[in-house]
Amino acid sequence: MPKLTLTNRVAEEEIIAGPAYSDYRLTLEMGRRQEAVGPFFWAQQTDWQWQWGVPPLFCYTRTPDEDWTEAEFLYPVFTWRRFGTEYRVQLMQLLSFSGGQTQPGPNTRLFTLFPIYFQRRSEDTNLNYTAVLPFYGHLQNRLFHDDIRFVMFPLYAETRKKDMVTDNYLYPFFHVRSGGGVTGWQFWPVVGVERKTPAPVTNTVGEVETNGGYHRLFAVWPFFMKVRSGEGTTNQENRLVVMPFYSRLRSPLRDENCYGWPIGYWRTEDRGKKFRERDFFWPFFEFSRGDRTVTRVFPFYSRATGNGIENDFYLWPLYKFQRMESPAMERERTRIAFFLYSDIREQNRESGEKRHRVDFWPFYTYGRDMNGKERFQTMALLEPFFVSNRSIERDYSQLWSFWRSDKDGKTGAASQSLLWNLYRHESGPGSKKTSLLFGLFQYQSVGKGANWRVCWIPFGKKTENLKDAARP
Repeated sequence: MPKLTLTNRVAEEEIIAGPAYSDYRLTLEMGRRQEAVGPFFWAQQTDWQWQWGVPPLFCYTRTPDEDWTEAEFLYPVFTWRRFGTEYRVQLMQLLSFSGGQTQPGPNTRLFTLFPIYFQRRSEDTNLNYTAVLPFYGHLQNRLFHDDIRFVMFPLYAETRKKDMVTDNYLYPFFHVRSGGGVTGWQFWPVVGVERKTPAPVTNTVGEVETNGGYHRLFAVWPFFMKVRSGEGTTNQENRLVVMPFYSRLRSPLRDENCYGWPIGYWRTEDRGKKFRERDFFWPFFEFSRGDRTVTRVFPFYSRATGNGIENDFYLWPLYKFQRMESPAMERERTRIAFFLYSDIREQNRESGEKRHRVDFWPFYTYGRDMNGKERFQTMALLEPFFVSNRSIERDYSQLWSFWRSDKDGKTGAASQSLLWNLYRHESGPGSKKTSLLFGLFQYQSVGKGANWRVCWIPFGKKTENLKDAARP
């Protein structure tokens, strides 16, 4: 589909009569935005996307270059998405329709009334299924399984993951498992046993390695468990659990001993990751030394470092700090009382570009991207809880963003708006423009020229190209 064309629209004179109506150029990208009736209508067009919305009822977005269209009604109550020939309609995560043709797959249509009815219809009839819970059904690639068949669930259900098949009777109490090198059965929670034989597999770089086997046994779950894992590999682990009295693990790389799980004494020696750890009344007291260092006295104090990650807190959850470092990126986050205050800083170590976001619920949110574009708004009722959620920004933010400020660090363009353009100020290299009280008072300057308008009557010195002056 062709690109949206904005050349003539961007050059048009702005109309600022907010909060009744405004039509103005965007500050952070090439395009225009219209707003009307305060926060209750907006439309925006850039060279790659067109949107309009009636907060909080409806929002429509169209992106021609990607053949992507979406619509939301009382988000997240109702959503509609279309990408190429694929589409999805969803009502509160309970009722959904989807379909379309994926390359190179056949045309497929899905319908779900969760958790009662599931249906798929496809040009390839082998992919068709229907399920009516709890009576009878067949599902493929749903609910974390490759295949599910059931009759009068929970009386009987057969599930498959890759080659492993599990036959469930009176789920979850009885099952028999086979296939994929796995055999086992359980009468939960009385007793159960399962065994998997080691098998050769080819990894992502084409090398053949061993997929370790295991042997698991439980009795009166979860009070007694015995597990041997990593069979056929160089790091076979043997674990024994007699809850709550004793738990141990032995392997070439790691040893653990626990007395009085989970609130007793825990001793760990990890030779693979090169650290030793002692825990008392876990997770309240934890002390680790080596390549991984932890000192924790919960909830008063904690400091943990290792593998380029640092986690600290004081009087949890009053103050929490996290830092992650890698050769390419550095990220820091400071939080106070969960979502009350959050400060996120990221830096690309190769390019030196930085990203910054601050949320202080419910008063404001601030963001600066890697390109130096900044945005600030007050208030922020939902944004701190849903960071980078486009739907919250489009459908709800305008309702309470009484003050908005945008700034482009590269071009020098900036704008500020109070009460949906009741007051609006724009500035750029060599130009300024201010509007107040539905546009009754306006001021504009370019270079050495400036003029005023009071009730749309011009005053001041006229300057060539003043009307059509545009920010970079």
